[in-house]
Amino acid sequence: MALVGFLIALIISFYLLAEVSDRYFVVSLDKISQKFNMSHDMAGATFMAIGSSAPELFVSIIALVRPGDHAAIGVGTIVGSALFNLLVIVGAVAIVKNAVIAWQPVIRDLLFYGLAILGLYYVLYDGRIEYWEGALLISVYGVYLYAVLKWKKWFNYEELDADPEEETDEEKTGWKVVFKPLDWFLARFFRKPEHFISNFTVSILMIAFLCWILVESAIGIAHILDIPEIVIALTVLAVGTSVPDMVSSVIVAKQGRAGMAVSNAIGSNIFDIFIGLGIPWFIKYLITGNDIIFDIQGLDISVGLLFGSVILILFFLIWKKWKLTQNLGFILILLYILYVIWEIFRFYLPQGASIGFLNF
Repeated sequence: MALVGFLIALIISFYLLAEVSDRYFVVSLDKISQKFNMSHDMAGATFMAIGSSAPELFVSIIALVRPGDHAAIGVGTIVGSALFNLLVIVGAVAIVKNAVIAWQPVIRDLLFYGLAILGLYYVLYDGRIEYWEGALLISVYGVYLYAVLKWKKWFNYEELDADPEEETDEEKTGWKVVFKPLDWFLARFFRKPEHFISNFTVSILMIAFLCWILVESAIGIAHILDIPEIVIALTVLAVGTSVPDMVSSVIVAKQGRAGMAVSNAIGSNIFDIFIGLGIPWFIKYLITGNDIIFDIQGLDISVGLLFGSVILILFFLIWKKWKLTQNLGFILILLYILYVIWEIFRFYLPQGASIGFLNF
């Protein structure tokens, strides 16, 4: 019965995360970006990426400060989410919207994402995380935000997104009728769209609460099924916490802003590493006064996967002349499915449970 309860909690939390993003977060984000007169790619790389990456940040914080040794959940969720964002989200955007995107913001985000991966390697290579290393990651994210604000002025490019598509009534209802009671309950916490600051704040708080449920449910399922927490984190939690990213990106892509969607996907990965890991590590040190110890066996493999995803997406976009196509989308999603199968297979190898750059 406990297992069923945890599974139900996971499903409901994943659905509510998607709904908060779809119905409240994206709407309030649009209002905020319009207020600051931000370009699509700028809004996608900053407000949208930060807000939609909140699940990974809160999972990382909750897992790290929760009593017991659960730090692997946060790191595993972010590593798995990074690949999901690049392969599945960009793939989904390409499937729902064929569009040519500006190459300049994509190069910017991939460059900083590559730096983020190198920063992660530098911090973890000795198996010990000191407080200044967490602060270093946070500081570099500030440099990225500055580059985002200045990039369009430096390179003087135009956004190339296509015209928006109209949603049909069938798309607005469909299978969501089953969860209508949850929609009614969720609406009690939010105000009308013009109160976008309030709705944005409530969205972040709601995401934090749902992530707490996700962490507790994941730990419960892992213990009941005798599965290492890192496996749940790399697969189930990575996908579930990336739902807001995917929903937000698909929505803005259908609205004709595919460039914003791609910037969101890559910008979310940058945020996850610099902030999603940097802040929890810094907080953990402030609470305990001790360095954080990690078993980093297999780090080269994980760095290779993350770096490989950057090279892969760059190669495909150059090959397609910066055009998102359905064929490209299906290829990227297939690659992610193969990755998940491979990670699970690696866990069940006779040599031991070595997943990502953590060995258990």
